[in-house]
Amino acid sequence: MDKNEVRSVLSKFSLFRDLDDYELDKIVDISISREWKKNSHIFMQGDPLENVYFIHEGKVKIYKSDANGREQIVAILKKGEMFPHVGFFRKGGYPGFSEVLEQASLVVVPISQFEKVLVDNPHLSIKVFKVLGEKIVDLQERLEAQILNNTYEQIIKLLIRLGELHGEKQEDGKVLLKVDFTNKDLANMIGTTRETVSRTLTKMKKDELILTDSNGNMIFDTDILMDELV
Repeated sequence: MDKNEVRSVLSKFSLFRDLDDYELDKIVDISISREWKKNSHIFMQGDPLENVYFIHEGKVKIYKSDANGREQIVAILKKGEMFPHVGFFRKGGYPGFSEVLEQASLVVVPISQFEKVLVDNPHLSIKVFKVLGEKIVDLQERLEAQILNNTYEQIIKLLIRLGELHGEKQEDGKVLLKVDFTNKDLANMIGTTRETVSRTLTKMKKDELILTDSNGNMIFDTDILMDELV
């Protein structure tokens, strides 16, 4: 992408939407456009924390790995999202891995230079804090779900959240969630086993809480799933 294309991409992010031309140009001037192939890693856990990434195209998985090599998926990110949010105010290394699930085109912003722009534009700093606040609320809700809900309820909440983030609203109001997530992926998102997810989804299909089409995509009514949590 050239500078004009980078400008067009960044202007669509809520973080930069209210900036005037002069302020946005400050961000564009320090930005770099790069592409990553499927299955490649943008950064590894522990690598020096140097950049913040804005997704123009593609899909990226953020995950952590413990001492035993067990994977915990933090998020599946798509076009219009940025990562890592801790990058703005944290020193040291990246707190997780970032793997490209679909060939990705990203705008890369060096943190050290971005921090200088924030100092010169206090209202942009306020917008950054708002975005971080939204992520903190999301993480808090996910933590509460793990503490307060049983596995069945956690899976329902996960499907609802994935439907909101990645689903396609159908004419009848139901949500179609494409088969981008394996049962292992779903299990790694909530810290359970693939077998537990498989059993739960089988039960939910039997109870007609979720349907699958010929391609294996899941279809469900969010309101009906919400009733299961009451």
